[in-house]
Amino acid sequence: MSLRQTLQGTGVALVTPFTSTTAVDYDSLGKLIDFVIKGGVEYVVTLGTTGETPTLSKEEKKDIIQFTYEKVAARVPVVVGIGGNNTQELLQDLQYFPLDKATAVLSASPYYNKPSQEGIFQHYKLLAEASPKPILLYNVPGRTGRNMTAATTLRLANEVANIAGIKEASGDMAQCSLILRDRPENFLVVSGDDALTFAQVATGMDGVISVAGNAFPKQFSDMVRFALKQDLAMAKKLNDPLIEAYDLMFAENNPAGVKAFLTELNLLENILRLPMTPLSSQLHDKVREYLNS
Repeated sequence: MSLRQTLQGTGVALVTPFTSTTAVDYDSLGKLIDFVIKGGVEYVVTLGTTGETPTLSKEEKKDIIQFTYEKVAARVPVVVGIGGNNTQELLQDLQYFPLDKATAVLSASPYYNKPSQEGIFQHYKLLAEASPKPILLYNVPGRTGRNMTAATTLRLANEVANIAGIKEASGDMAQCSLILRDRPENFLVVSGDDALTFAQVATGMDGVISVAGNAFPKQFSDMVRFALKQDLAMAKKLNDPLIEAYDLMFAENNPAGVKAFLTELNLLENILRLPMTPLSSQLHDKVREYLNS
């Protein structure tokens, strides 16, 4: 089975719960993993940027990966996030982190450095050659400061054997359409924008790696499955009530928004590591009102 088939549907970019002392809260992480799997998501992503990975030590990341494997217990595939803007360090990370039970590695395009398209290509080419698991590209120019063009994505898809797909979060529907039109047959293309997922799956994407799926795993993954089957009326019926939730989740920053939802659902404490701070009280009140409506 190709990765495009294995990872079709909804993947959830898991948040990292913290205790009041900002230690990793493994009890809450276990509850969250059970919650999203029971909600019907197709796979989980550990150590995505939603997991506040820039604030985690290497030892914490390693422990979180191992814990996730043990808690998931092969119920769904696990994708591991390993990204950054230091290519040489990432090559070492691909050997350091336990990837034996991973289905794929999700790697964000280099941030801050703003490399050329050739630099992005060569970065991913080296990672793919060194990785023991297939690489999923992650284009998120709103965070990295540099868009990976459709031409670069397709060049990587066609020329580098171990690159198996992309999480595309440019928000540029024309760019997405080019990738979908010209991709190799088994190249996975998933959305990285919860608010655009319904439209993007309807036009040919294979699913999503979602933030909202932490809090609404059943409703969101059902919506995606209906969209994949081109039952767009039912998908729209499930997506419409979530539109306000998407806005609230990303109004200030991610993952402050989704952590506010998860706090109200009694899945974790509303703790983030600096420089991230919890949602403002005014917006948190709106989250509470939304959930109670």
